Amino acid sequence: MTTNNFKVKVDDTFEFDFNDTTLSEIDVVATGKNSYHALDKSKSFHSEIIDQNFTDKEYTVRVNNTDFKVHIDNALDIAIKAMGFTIGATKNVNSIKAPMPGLILDVQVQVGDTVTQDTPLLILEAMKMENLLSSPRDGVIKSITAAVGDAVDKGQLLIEFE
Repeated sequence: MTTNNFKVKVDDTFEFDFNDTTLSEIDVVATGKNSYHALDKSKSFHSEIIDQNFTDKEYTVRVNNTDFKVHIDNALDIAIKAMGFTIGATKNVNSIKAPMPGLILDVQVQVGDTVTQDTPLLILEAMKMENLLSSPRDGVIKSITAAVGDAVDKGQLLIEFE
């Protein structure tokens, strides 16, 4: 039997860890569509979900007439963060490095160009396949360190963003 783990952050200040066992210890009764009454360690809480953003897993919850911003991570979110990854991390990318050794067939941007996410940047031939490398974010091209015909190694810097 798997255990569901959750990390709950309240107002970017407090963090709580929950699992199936800790959740089963809280007595909760729905009192309306988005309202609940909870008993935890003999304390009574009246709560209501005021706003919800399922995509970002963020909620505004009113507890005993005080509003709180709540973010909930599930077990997968926790594992991804533990590995050092974050959702949307590509937005912070400041450079493009060769994902594999290969040959630069085409460079489709110039220094100073303004690009948007998914703009084609260059074509890298590797293992007889052409790989189009696209921009992971909006930005301005700061430098290009590879030219058409260059053989590049895996991890070699190709393009930097401002």
